[in-house]
Amino acid sequence: MRHASPSASPSAAAAGTPSLPLSRLLAHTAEAVAAVRAGRSLSDVLAGCPAEARPGTQALSFHVMRWMGGAQAAREQLAPRRPAPPIDALLITALALLWPEAEPPYAEHTLVDQAVACARRLSPAGAGFVNAVLRRFLRERETLVPALQHKVPSARHQHPRWWIEQLRRDWPDRWEALLAAANRSGPMMLRVHARHGSAEACVDALAAVGLKARAVGAQAPQAVLLETPAPVQALPGFAEGRVSVQDLSAQLAAPLLIGGQPGAVLPALPAGARVLDACAAPGGKTAHLLELADLEVLALDADAGRLARVDETLARLHLQATTRAADARDTAAWWDGRPFDAILLDAPCSASGIVRRHPDVRWLRRAGDITELARTQAGLLEALWPLLKPGGRLLYATCSIFRAEGAGQIASFLQRHPDARGLRAPGHLLPLPDNRAEAAGTTSSPAAEPGDGFFYALLHKSPES
Repeated sequence: MRHASPSASPSAAAAGTPSLPLSRLLAHTAEAVAAVRAGRSLSDVLAGCPAEARPGTQALSFHVMRWMGGAQAAREQLAPRRPAPPIDALLITALALLWPEAEPPYAEHTLVDQAVACARRLSPAGAGFVNAVLRRFLRERETLVPALQHKVPSARHQHPRWWIEQLRRDWPDRWEALLAAANRSGPMMLRVHARHGSAEACVDALAAVGLKARAVGAQAPQAVLLETPAPVQALPGFAEGRVSVQDLSAQLAAPLLIGGQPGAVLPALPAGARVLDACAAPGGKTAHLLELADLEVLALDADAGRLARVDETLARLHLQATTRAADARDTAAWWDGRPFDAILLDAPCSASGIVRRHPDVRWLRRAGDITELARTQAGLLEALWPLLKPGGRLLYATCSIFRAEGAGQIASFLQRHPDARGLRAPGHLLPLPDNRAEAAGTTSSPAAEPGDGFFYALLHKSPES
């Protein structure tokens, strides 16, 4: 166990921000936990956190999200009558930080003391209650935790029960490994601007400022893996547009759509090809397309605020595309009637493949969301397929590991469209060391650290359409 003083925040110190009392960070974290339990995105909550408290609050919030299944079960066992929401959120925060498997970032007595101090400010009458519950948990932890893990699936696997059951159905031989992997943070992967340098040169530049990294290799020639995550401001060339942050799995999209690389199933798109990026925000895949080829790209996104991030990304990288805020399904509102040579549909999904980086997702989603999202994905496919030229290509992608949003979705689409042919593509990529997905074979990860969970299907439209 690592120890720290009540006024020290490891995350804040690492980020160069002033240290804050742990009781204050616990208060902000409890507010974030309460907001997530009420259905708000953790990213949105953290954006409103005071700047000096944000790094430490983010680190603690991520920790709590990863161990909240056990913490909620423990609170229900120790205090069956739910306390007032602020005290309940604080208790769950403290219990998650005290969970034995979670490598607590503070000494036990420090956490309890500072949680009680925090409770005293929230509700003076609740301070004694918080103290009693936390101390009882520590006394009974050796027997309580195994008992909860035996009878409560969310305490054993730190995910909602429906999520656990869905993975068990989709990946009967891998579901436990997927749940365990989701509680580890993902690696920081960079994408080198292909027009302004190489992965090897980026590794040398990083080494010059004390950051260890390595080039991934031929399967992802622009990818560089950082040994330890670092703020983007510390990355040489980031401000100038020579490097971006993008997960390894996400870096597969642009080469798959453009084609022409060794082993590609389609020839390269010609210069000036008309390409639609249908759900473009925040712009990483849009930019990667333009880094690799001279294309006429239209980037759509239904959220005008998120679309602004696409413009910012393109400006930093000195790239140009047409951006437009529109629902891709409402083609009459935005399409000019000219068909596209290629379409990238990175469809809205459960984000179940990126839960390592967004640990709140598991608590925000509900079982019914998957059916609704699959309906949205099918609607997008149906709306965009007629916009593709005969002989054109469409790359369907989701950052999901649920089959209903991947293989199941594409199987249904191919049954409905005899003019569509599925070409060789990665299919389901799992965030596991060997990245194995389909039972029929394996897909080797090109890095020692696996990429995020993704699904890719490459569809070719019959030239006689």
